[in-house]
Amino acid sequence: MTLLRAADLAAAFDHAAPRYDALVAANPGYHAHLRRCARRLGLAGDGRRLRVLDLGCGTGASTAALATAMPEADITAVDASGGMLRRASWRAWRRPVRFVHAPAERLAEAGVHGPFDAVFAAYLLRNLADPDAVLASAFALLAPHGRLALHEYALSGMAAHRAVWNVVSGGLVLPAATLLGDGPLYRHLRRSVVAFDTPHALGERVRRAGFEHVRVLPLPGWQTGITHTIVARRPVADTEAVK
Repeated sequence: MTLLRAADLAAAFDHAAPRYDALVAANPGYHAHLRRCARRLGLAGDGRRLRVLDLGCGTGASTAALATAMPEADITAVDASGGMLRRASWRAWRRPVRFVHAPAERLAEAGVHGPFDAVFAAYLLRNLADPDAVLASAFALLAPHGRLALHEYALSGMAAHRAVWNVVSGGLVLPAATLLGDGPLYRHLRRSVVAFDTPHALGERVRRAGFEHVRVLPLPGWQTGITHTIVARRPVADTEAVK
């Protein structure tokens, strides 16, 4: 199963950026699920004095979900696609958002430094050559007890859920995207979901990165068994825990 390389994938997202929001808007529950995932971070209050990192922000839908859940948070939003990032920066934001054009693998080089109170990554990990390295980076950027939320297509392993994914992505989304000239990107996205972790395997991947209190949570609607939220927490360092 051939997937796009990082540079080609960023270029494909650049090309698709003007039409991306229109296509995802046709997905029932897309924005509501992102808002639900942002709330699942479990950070109390309006986010005042909190620093939040949005990895793979795309056109800003995930950033908007975070801003709704935590309207006073200081949000840094990162994406490898300049085209997607420009569209995110054109949105009207209640509070300024810091947008950074960089791959998730090279945050330090782009001047993204912790500690953050939360890291949010929607539809990102399965598109990375080394998701474990990015999870390790997220762990290092979090403050002790900082929260992680992943919002990701992760097929349950049941044949019925895989069939639904193939019907929706292959029978509806891909033909529409191909007509718009974005076939290569959406073929990659369809294949990346099939090739990626099950929810259980993704939860175990997060545990191996050092996170605790890892929970794998389902989502309602047609994406039941297809899209999941994984929430976790960075533990307090051993040296602090014994004080």
